[in-house]
Amino acid sequence: MATKVGEQSSTEFKLFTEGDELYAAMAHSIRVATHRIFLASYILAADEVGTVLLNELMRQSRRGLDVRVHVDALGSRGSLPLRHRRLLRAAGVRLQRFHRWSWRQPMRYNRRDHRKLLVVDGQTAYLGGFNIHREGSRRFYGPMRWRDAHACFSGILAAEAEALFDAFWCGHTDWAPFAQNKGDSRIIPNTSRKCRIQLRCAIKDQLITAAKSIWLVTPYFVPDRGLLNQLIFAARRGVDVCILTTEKTDSAPAQWAARAFYGELIENGVRIFEYTPRFLHSKVLLIDDGWGSIGTANFDYRSLFINYELTLISRNSVLISQLRKTFLDDLQDSAEITEIAWKRRGFLHNIYDVFGRILRKWL
Repeated sequence: MATKVGEQSSTEFKLFTEGDELYAAMAHSIRVATHRIFLASYILAADEVGTVLLNELMRQSRRGLDVRVHVDALGSRGSLPLRHRRLLRAAGVRLQRFHRWSWRQPMRYNRRDHRKLLVVDGQTAYLGGFNIHREGSRRFYGPMRWRDAHACFSGILAAEAEALFDAFWCGHTDWAPFAQNKGDSRIIPNTSRKCRIQLRCAIKDQLITAAKSIWLVTPYFVPDRGLLNQLIFAARRGVDVCILTTEKTDSAPAQWAARAFYGELIENGVRIFEYTPRFLHSKVLLIDDGWGSIGTANFDYRSLFINYELTLISRNSVLISQLRKTFLDDLQDSAEITEIAWKRRGFLHNIYDVFGRILRKWL
């Protein structure tokens, strides 16, 4: 579903929750570009979905446009084979693979570029949780496609996204805009020169001031103790704290780590739901009625402390309203984890909890 969600401060938003519509819109934006196309994706697969976009990128590069593609070396390992990388470069596309394995710097391999961003001519940008692969497509993956969310926006915010891409491309991984735009939305990386944990600080500030509701959507719920405590404190003071995560997962250890906290959260009034139809991959946070975020960062150690992420933070009322509607729709397809059911789990699940707690900082 693609929904146009308003225009304010020269920025127009559109929310995508179906991959086929998103990929078609991205292909169209690439096709009508006139100057430059910047694409970053953790996973860029040369499959039925990715090939369409790759062909458009190569066509535009042959026309003389500045086309840059930044993929994560680990995330796209195997999905973007050497043959396709050679085709891209032969067409003039500038391709970078972030943090390839190096025996000289083995530890940097753990820090991944988890961003998913397309910027066209500095005027139109796409940012969110969708990778570029068949798993996001109903047409090619079927009814079990991943459930996700992505935002398209224009105006000064798109120019800001382009500047963030260009800085990262040039190796300035901790660069962030010095002057925020004057609109109701901004894009922040999770780390900057001024603050190593910038995104975490922004989230914590909002959790502290929440008065009515905290609605969180994340496939990997592995917070640090500080953020976990803020969720509990908020629930204790009467805030509706609702966590929507996924029953189906692509990482069992991450799910063990998430479920290790369920008992403590439920006992303190936090409501936890697991989306049951398919794998939920969205990354959304909504505070009260006037603050929301959507982006690439999960609510876990890796996104908040290790990987490189981008998050759109907005007070745009129409965008937030649409995000809230999507949240409530997904809640209808979810099962609540009750305290009684949780305490009746078998011994084996308790063992999984122990492993999850031990591994939570390394997942």
